[in-house]
Amino acid sequence: MNHADAYPTGRGLAGLSRPAALLVVTGCYVVAAAAALGTAALLHHRHPITVALVADLVATLVIFALSMLVANSSLYDPYWSVVPPVVAIYWAVQAPDGLDAGAHFRQVAVVVLVFAWAIRLTGNWTIGWRGLTQEDWRYVDMRGSTRGRLPWWLVSLVGIQLVPTLVVFAGMLPLWPALGAPRHSFNALDAVAIVVVAAAIATETVADNQMRAFARDPASHGRTINVGLWSRSRHPNYLGEIGFWCGLWLFGVAAAPTLWWTVVGPVVMVLLFETASIPMMETRSLARRPDYAGYQRAVPRLLPVRLRAPR
Repeated sequence: MNHADAYPTGRGLAGLSRPAALLVVTGCYVVAAAAALGTAALLHHRHPITVALVADLVATLVIFALSMLVANSSLYDPYWSVVPPVVAIYWAVQAPDGLDAGAHFRQVAVVVLVFAWAIRLTGNWTIGWRGLTQEDWRYVDMRGSTRGRLPWWLVSLVGIQLVPTLVVFAGMLPLWPALGAPRHSFNALDAVAIVVVAAAIATETVADNQMRAFARDPASHGRTINVGLWSRSRHPNYLGEIGFWCGLWLFGVAAAPTLWWTVVGPVVMVLLFETASIPMMETRSLARRPDYAGYQRAVPRLLPVRLRAPR
């Protein structure tokens, strides 16, 4: 997720330096992690999927409460990439004894790839983050559009925090058969999954680096990026993100084909990007950049292929 564009907020925190604000964010996540661990301990006798879900929701509520305290809903932004590796480790630990070498190899491959994705995405957020006096422009727009109709705490809790938490948890469901309940050893579909996930992470990395370089060039001011991956897809970073979650589902199917229903994960992700993230970015870009309409006609929306001739 790209959170580089932000607006002022954070009442009472304007005097904090960026390193100090980062310490505040880290402290908030330590508190949320402690609450999640306590919840998991209380529910240790439940199914690992239930334990992970409830602990995830408790941690989300803690981050929400703290985001209200610091008056900045963007406190939640790193949550998207911080939780999956934690859940991956927990589910891997819950796997039964006696797994063969192939199943163990799958566990290692999945955990390594999830951590690589999480480190890259969290690092990308950190690079673009300017402190607790800044809030994602989407949240600013949501606040303006709901003012006088809904209390902001409710909008933030549901729209910014609970819904994304549930979406990411749905995306993580294929990790359970891949890590905690494998029924098959490592096979050809796992190899395909490794290629898909690695390619997705690489796509996101290249796209973000190209966007960052473009934004830093003074000659690019007010213009739409149309170089590298961005000349093939209007949202290559989102394409990579969708590919990552689809790849996780392939790992799940390779481990336990009967749990094909975990396809709900990538389906929910596709719906999120196609119905919310991409339309919001397109509307904003059209309003801010005169050349974006031409860019829309010339470059495909997501997949780097033209399914029909542009109008």
